[in-house]
Amino acid sequence: MIQTNVPPTLDGLFRRILARKPDLLALLDPLNKLRVTGQPPQRLTFAEADRAISALSAHFIEAGLPNNSVVAVQLPNTVEFVLTVLAAHRAGLVVALLPLLWRQAELTVALNRTGARAIVTTGKIDGVNHADLAMNAAAEAFSIRHVCGFGNDLPEGMASLDRVLEGQSPATRAVTQDGRRAAIISFDVTVDGFRAVPRSHLNLIAGGLALSLESDIPQGTTVMSAFAPASFAGLASSLVVWLLSGGTLALHHPFDGDVFEQQIDEHSCETLIAPAQLALRLAEFNLPSRLPTLRNVIGLWRAPEQVASSPVWPTEHATLTDVYLFGEAGLFSALRAVDGAPAPIQPGPHGAPREVPGSSIAGEIFLTPRGTLALRGPMVAPAAYAPAPPASEALSAQSPRDFVDTGYAARLDRSTGAICITAPPSGIMAVGGYRFLSQDLQEWARRLGQGALLTALPDRLSGHRLAGRAQDNARAREALAELGLNPLIVEAFRDRAYQN
Repeated sequence: MIQTNVPPTLDGLFRRILARKPDLLALLDPLNKLRVTGQPPQRLTFAEADRAISALSAHFIEAGLPNNSVVAVQLPNTVEFVLTVLAAHRAGLVVALLPLLWRQAELTVALNRTGARAIVTTGKIDGVNHADLAMNAAAEAFSIRHVCGFGNDLPEGMASLDRVLEGQSPATRAVTQDGRRAAIISFDVTVDGFRAVPRSHLNLIAGGLALSLESDIPQGTTVMSAFAPASFAGLASSLVVWLLSGGTLALHHPFDGDVFEQQIDEHSCETLIAPAQLALRLAEFNLPSRLPTLRNVIGLWRAPEQVASSPVWPTEHATLTDVYLFGEAGLFSALRAVDGAPAPIQPGPHGAPREVPGSSIAGEIFLTPRGTLALRGPMVAPAAYAPAPPASEALSAQSPRDFVDTGYAARLDRSTGAICITAPPSGIMAVGGYRFLSQDLQEWARRLGQGALLTALPDRLSGHRLAGRAQDNARAREALAELGLNPLIVEAFRDRAYQN
């Protein structure tokens, strides 16, 4: 008999755990979910989660969504997000991840760019009516055929997924469980503009394995994710790490300090996934010592140029792994040494774990001739970032590129040979975890009128923050609304840095 090893999918990983431990607690909602979405928090075992995933999958099939079509998802960091992603994959669909702070203009662009057939959202998130946003964006997207959501008071024409979960449907269809199939689409902003970045299940699993192995996350652990999942890094560090560990995933919708600490303590979380700046701030207040179960902290840096100059990790009983994020291009991670200082990053292939000889290669880091950092490896999607051919060569076959130039300026340290990341891509601003073109800032400032002030200031927590005089902030929001863009990014206070 000839056996072929088919690469696993995310749903395949879930089913493996289900077969071994159906009664194990799988998913835990944020304790303050009632405030965030108006719905009570849930606690699901793997068997209960499987029934919910099957019900949602059947709904997508009965809605007429064909195999390999795209379903766009704009949901908070709650159980519904995880169930929806796995249900879409079980139905043979591709998930497009929509950030929560996107409004109608951004949603419409993303839906049209991906040709999405459906959109999934929830009624309200933190007081914002996302159901209406989804309906309005769907009206401008020709490809949308189905709009559905969780929560109460959904608008007319939006299917209720809460009712779907209350019943059961036998609808299924044959789906090839092959990790090489497309799994997600995330969205990035580069100097060349807005990009949709597709990835396969294998790409996602490679990213999750790199984090899991480098951080030495034990099997059966309880993981808490306080990082918004609407990106490749957010999904790989939470959903994929959870499936690889075979334990319990607790979710925290960023950010409520009291609830955050209560969740870690109440669920006896051993691993925390959070923005790195937040993790370091918690260490300053000696929070890990008040949470004795915490053993691993995975800190994600949206501004990787800040890692080398970051404070020493002072906590002995919990390790810190720095995760360098480069938009949607890719990531790499490095466990901090015993002294708590950031680990030096050497160019070339790096394994997972990084310091173990003979470990599996997680990727490669190198410098381009123009002095920028490039990534290569199983989690990277080079085709999505391939530059457009010159007009004179538009009809000529282009040689394939197997790496992504992140645009981050970098150099080699003369004494150690380590890579030093010195600056973010030119022309790109990162505000509160969201990237946008600096030329857009000029357009927004122009809309404010003569004498108004709006500028991007360097910020230790979020890369940059938009600041203006107090009397200009309201005008800035109005100007952004006129452009159809998200007004929430105009913020003169550092607190927005946690809304990643």
